[in-house]
Amino acid sequence: MKSTFNLVLTILVLFFSAGNLFAQETKIMVRAGANDAKFIGTSMGGAKIIIRDVETGRILDEGLTTGITGDTGTILISPVQRYKRITTEKTAGYQASLELEKPTFVSIEAHGPMSKKQAKAVSSTQLWIIPGKDITGDGIILEIPGFVVDILSPQTHETISSESNIEIKANIVMMCGCPVTEAGTWDASGYEIKALISSDGKEQKEVDLKPTGKASTFSETVQLGEGDYEIEVYAYDPKTGNTGLDKLNIIVK
Repeated sequence: MKSTFNLVLTILVLFFSAGNLFAQETKIMVRAGANDAKFIGTSMGGAKIIIRDVETGRILDEGLTTGITGDTGTILISPVQRYKRITTEKTAGYQASLELEKPTFVSIEAHGPMSKKQAKAVSSTQLWIIPGKDITGDGIILEIPGFVVDILSPQTHETISSESNIEIKANIVMMCGCPVTEAGTWDASGYEIKALISSDGKEQKEVDLKPTGKASTFSETVQLGEGDYEIEVYAYDPKTGNTGLDKLNIIVK
């Protein structure tokens, strides 16, 4: 009786584990590329990659891109050639490993940059993955548009005298962290960078922020009457459509 029970148990274990015997490891390299810039990697907290089975919604793998932003010349300056790689082994990416028993239609999402929540955006695509057929090299590149904008001054909920000049200062970089400078690869003169100042939902001032001489830093001073104000600083590139924004509130007495 005991031997029969053990035989049945063995058959059941083999039956339910049979699928795993035919599963094949499939490697997928996924990268998050900043629009008009380089790759989102360790220096910006990475981009979160999520791979899902479209049919079931099940997450097959997830993780963060790590590595460097890549070579500026290769990515942005060298002529594009078919099949020519623009990444190296050090370039930021996430190599997923999927255990697949059959061809699977997946969605792949990139959320980033993870270290800047106010700038984080999502890019996604869908494709068939065939068991055992790796996608490596440059892999799948998901483009994430935008700028990262951080207001440095004034501070959130700061109370300022109405007699004082208020410096509005912001740090602005590409989504990969690449600097915005005068006459640089990401030329500050080509971008529109402004502060919008409003009170009670009504716009009071629109102020152009100017380069300070320090990379990626822009500022201008204003004077405001008493009241509660919201300050929004945005960056806009008319050539690519990249945009970014940060905002805060202050009190003027």
